[in-house]
Amino acid sequence: MSEDERGDKTTLPDRQPALRVIPMPSDANHTGDIFGGWIMAQVDLAGSVPATRLAQGRIATVAVNSFVFRQPVFVGDVVSFYAEVVKVGRTSITVDVQVYAQRRPERAECVKVTEATLTYVAVDNQRRPRVVQQPQSAS
Repeated sequence: MSEDERGDKTTLPDRQPALRVIPMPSDANHTGDIFGGWIMAQVDLAGSVPATRLAQGRIATVAVNSFVFRQPVFVGDVVSFYAEVVKVGRTSITVDVQVYAQRRPERAECVKVTEATLTYVAVDNQRRPRVVQQPQSAS
């Protein structure tokens, strides 16, 4: 098992995050841990970024295929969400989201806190599934 899988210190991926947020006291429970539901909402937003881009329009979340909380998130952490499309179906798009918390950004103390896989469906203006147009490959 790697350090990252144990939740030990790691570094941020070398790419742009889909979302970066600092949780506030209103996002925490009485012990200072950020609510899991808040993290889930942010993961859904982050996953929707590449899904919307690929679908070229409206999408709907239809499944949370997996969700693992590895470490708590605290008020003041800088939380980065990295999202990547891993599968494209006829109307669906599956996205993996990896979440990292920088506990002490001035010291670059970083841990992987959450990972999830979500499925979105491209929908039309009447919210009915529509075909995802696959990008044309360069020939």
